[in-house]
Amino acid sequence: MAEEQTQPGQEQLQLVLDERDMKTGFANAYRIHHTAEEVVLDFGFNMANPNPQGGQSQQLLFKVNERIIMSYPSVKRLTMSLQQLIKRFEQQFGEIPTQPGPKAK
Repeated sequence: MAEEQTQPGQEQLQLVLDERDMKTGFANAYRIHHTAEEVVLDFGFNMANPNPQGGQSQQLLFKVNERIIMSYPSVKRLTMSLQQLIKRFEQQFGEIPTQPGPKAK
């Protein structure tokens, strides 16, 4: 865990994580919707619909596994953290494609 920088006279705050009730999931897709007060993030995965409706031969199903509701300040902090993570990753391993396609050999 990174130590927090403090100014003289300020107390240092230590964050303790409780992961006892943590759930782990997989997502290859997301959906974002919002209100004036909050941002709603749905995470899940895209897959071929095993029970297509309306006689269509192929349908894509977005199976939502998790919904996270966040305040705008929290979303902004998350965005900044993810931007830093992506920047460091791409500096080390190269650009990450945003569209699926064949992997380079």
